[in-house]
Amino acid sequence: MANVLVIDDDDLTRKLLNQMLEMEGHTCEVAVDCAQARNHLKSNNFELILCDINLPGETGLDFIKTASADYKDTATIIVTALDDPEVAKSALKRGIYDYVTKPIRLNRLSISVANALRRRQLELANRAYKEDLERMIVERTSKLQKALDGIVRATALTVEMRDPYTAGHQKRVADLACLIAKECGLSKEQIDGIRMAGIIHDLGKISVPAEVLSKPSRLTKNEFNLIKEHPQVGYDILKEIEFPWPIAEMVLQHHERLDGSGYPQG
Repeated sequence: MANVLVIDDDDLTRKLLNQMLEMEGHTCEVAVDCAQARNHLKSNNFELILCDINLPGETGLDFIKTASADYKDTATIIVTALDDPEVAKSALKRGIYDYVTKPIRLNRLSISVANALRRRQLELANRAYKEDLERMIVERTSKLQKALDGIVRATALTVEMRDPYTAGHQKRVADLACLIAKECGLSKEQIDGIRMAGIIHDLGKISVPAEVLSKPSRLTKNEFNLIKEHPQVGYDILKEIEFPWPIAEMVLQHHERLDGSGYPQG
């Protein structure tokens, strides 16, 4: 059963509605105008408001417009002598659940009240379901992001184990790139992509022989040409993975230079 607020300046109508609602097991509060109705709303939680249109001072439609914004979980029904289809259509567009005309037919109003309360319950349940779903999506997205970060860091560590001389290099590149991106005013999402690309940018070195990576003396031309293939290898490994950012392209281009002296595309 529901707690219902009745707003009507006619004594007989208030008594009739109050009697009907209490006979059906609802708790009822009554108000003669919008000011009194607001006082009731401040001190009680109502599932439903029954409101006349022609009230002293503020109209019922204006009252419901503001009350619906402040009390989103409360259903509303207009009960009025104003039998105007255009007004009814306008009221229903505002989110009012039903438009019942006087003289009041109690069976008609009883059905309207039951339908409004049922619709309200469905809307509350649907809202709660959406909130739970959104919360679940956020939680799962966070878990997937952490898993992705872990995989990327593990991959980067694998590369560094083959090239101890540059251990920590990928993380330092990521940190510096993110600082530059932040200074440039890039978005958090863009910076997240840059961080991930920085951590994994040397993935292609996994194809370079360890003795070449860790060679203490100067590289030969052929050895250096082998090293220069690692951006392309990294790109080929990553290009089929659907990251939220163009990671594969960043890995491919990380040795390119503005003056054209970079590689692999010059």
